[in-house]
Amino acid sequence: MSLRTKRSNPTLKQKLARCLQQAVLEAQKQGALVSASLPEVVIEHPQNPEYGDFASGLPLKLARSMGTPPMVIAEKMSEYILPPPEIEKVLIASPGFINFTLRDDWLGTQVEFILDAGESYGGICLGKGSRVQLEFVSVNPTGPLHVGHGRGAVLGSTLANVLTAAGYSIEKEYYINDMGNQIDSFGRSLHARYQQCLGKEIAMPSDGYLGNYMIDLAKGIIQEQGDRFLPLPREKAASELANVGFAKIIQGIKEDLNLLNIDFDVWFSENSLYLGGKAAKKGEEGEGKLNDSSFYGNAVFAGTAGKVMALLQEAGYVAKKEDAIWFESSALGEDKDNVLVRSDGTPTYFASDIAYHYNKFIERKFDLVIDIWGADHQGHVPRMKAVIKALGQDPERLKVIICQLVTLRRGQEIVRVSKRSGDIITLREVVDEVGSDACRFSFLSRSADSQMDFDMELAKKQSADNPVYYVQYAHARIASILRLAEQRGIDYSQGDVSLLTSEPELTLIRRLILLPEIIEQVATMLEPHHLPYYAQDLATVFHSFYKQCRVVSQDEQLSKARLKLVRATQIVLAKVLSLMGMTAPEKM
Repeated sequence: MSLRTKRSNPTLKQKLARCLQQAVLEAQKQGALVSASLPEVVIEHPQNPEYGDFASGLPLKLARSMGTPPMVIAEKMSEYILPPPEIEKVLIASPGFINFTLRDDWLGTQVEFILDAGESYGGICLGKGSRVQLEFVSVNPTGPLHVGHGRGAVLGSTLANVLTAAGYSIEKEYYINDMGNQIDSFGRSLHARYQQCLGKEIAMPSDGYLGNYMIDLAKGIIQEQGDRFLPLPREKAASELANVGFAKIIQGIKEDLNLLNIDFDVWFSENSLYLGGKAAKKGEEGEGKLNDSSFYGNAVFAGTAGKVMALLQEAGYVAKKEDAIWFESSALGEDKDNVLVRSDGTPTYFASDIAYHYNKFIERKFDLVIDIWGADHQGHVPRMKAVIKALGQDPERLKVIICQLVTLRRGQEIVRVSKRSGDIITLREVVDEVGSDACRFSFLSRSADSQMDFDMELAKKQSADNPVYYVQYAHARIASILRLAEQRGIDYSQGDVSLLTSEPELTLIRRLILLPEIIEQVATMLEPHHLPYYAQDLATVFHSFYKQCRVVSQDEQLSKARLKLVRATQIVLAKVLSLMGMTAPEKM
């Protein structure tokens, strides 16, 4: 999965790729290399820094089509390479790599560039203002968030931060499933608990929500509204209690997300898709009607849902069989068809999702839609892609990220139940115990498609073993150095960065200038786990620099130059922490 658009200012990697392309073309023009089509030129960072800052294996890719050994191709290419001014030297390495090393004096100028850019450093114009709708969390409002939901929440909010820094216009959205069987079951469950808390001997529904949170919810309603629901008819009481409980659950979800520094631009109601009202807070009025309402039996469709059903019916993608209404996914290459309307006339989740994505792409006209779903929705992706195609849209405009499960641990022990309630472990409990920053960093530390273990004991450790502490301590150490400089009255604004020539200094600068590249990588591949890796690497290199290079010393000019480097490091580290939704502490 990737997200690519053209950008106006080429990166150094792009400059080097272009330089290699031109070298091959010129070598072919001069007869030094035979004619062959050029593959994509990939520029990477060598694992061993002795091989330079950038490397390309293009000669290896060309060897077969040219019928020439890769080292011969590399040597011929090197005669025609005109490197950009940032490059000091170009070297060839076996078995056929071309390596580039940056100029030391150019590296020094990047410290000034970072200082001038300040908090905006790292921002790129990849998106050029493209409108992106990012939908995540979207948990059924029938219970509190658990730790697995937290992973998707942190993933989504971090992606929103990075895509904004990459030049996209982002709208964060929570889809509220406020209709269907789960709401009815929730109301009946809450009604039963409400009566039980008032001394009635009532059995819980067989399909009820049995978590202890339902008891707490019922007690809260009794405290606020007393027994006023008790004399009401059962269905009316369950319906009204569902509305009250529903609002409380949503409020609790908002509060839990706020603990993780997460908010949403839009809270979108599933019910609004069928009522013909506002599609969303920023949506449009829907006036869809079915061509043949009798075709749908007892189902009632209006608004966006009605409009979409009519379109699919007209296009021949809807069929009636087995007393139900089906979307003929097989006509679009899927293995099987999928039910839209059950035999009892109720729409399926799939029907709602079709209407919802019609609203996203066609009514609200987003350029790109990113959905973050749980692992149990993996099989839903192909049919959603198929229906996007049926609606006349490019399926590639829908990106779906599947977020795998989280296992909680305390060291070697797996945590299965809540200490407080004896059943589900809520997200709030975990945040209360280890803190928002530790939660966010931990949830981001693995790729979304990998199952992860979250060690709560490690997350609380104040030692280098804890990557969260290790990274934030680097920022606190920087703040301490800069406070010392201020206390001593050192004005380093005129520091000469050309004095930064030692290996620890240049290594640190090399890490700092990677930030725009990291932002582009995360935004393009939709993989936020690269941020914590970069943060740890940057912290490691800074701690190493700190041990080897005394920042404030008797050498006044060198001290000023190094203070500039330290301040530049603070800017970059704070930016990475901010992108991850974490704090950058001044003291620890």
